[in-house]
Amino acid sequence: MKSLHFALMLGLSLLGACAVATEEPSFTVSLSKGDCEVRDYPALVVAEVSVAGDRKEAASKGFRLLAGYIFGGNTTKQKIAMTAPVVQAAASGEKIAMTAPVLQSGGDGNWVVRFIMPRGSTLETLPKPSNPKVQLQAIEPARMAVVRFSGLAQQSAIAANTDRLLGFIRAQQLHAIGSPALAQFDPPWTLWFLRRNEVMIPIARH
Repeated sequence: MKSLHFALMLGLSLLGACAVATEEPSFTVSLSKGDCEVRDYPALVVAEVSVAGDRKEAASKGFRLLAGYIFGGNTTKQKIAMTAPVVQAAASGEKIAMTAPVLQSGGDGNWVVRFIMPRGSTLETLPKPSNPKVQLQAIEPARMAVVRFSGLAQQSAIAANTDRLLGFIRAQQLHAIGSPALAQFDPPWTLWFLRRNEVMIPIARH
């Protein structure tokens, strides 16, 4: 456990110091208004876990489980590159649309936390997780309405930016087809004013 913690901290230190080299999912922008955009994401492969707790507690639990997988907790003991962001969304009975990047949204205390696998990954080529709580999933292409904001992702900031994004969706006559999610791109020791966050909502393709 100590060695895993050390490896995780080292890997995230490198991520924070060399953010430019950290892979993020590709996307195309079809509409941009200030800090709000409409983006199209390609098909992706993710590792995900279902966890319970409040937003921060669930994010921490999920992150540790997924970090175990990418730091060698798999059938081939293979290390898998960390990407940004991490994804957290409220769990529900419906399939959750992929939002890229950590994504979070309010729910009844049950959450899905996701790591996006490196570009080119497939269900066939990725090693199988050793922990049965970690599942690999293929996610279909998705169109997302997104608003960017900086600073700490406190609940008040999440709520305010969700309202901004919903206003953008209404103004552009878009149709939301899923719940809001919070995407966080930076390790926790990043200075608050340098942190990158996004609220994302899946929308229908016209």
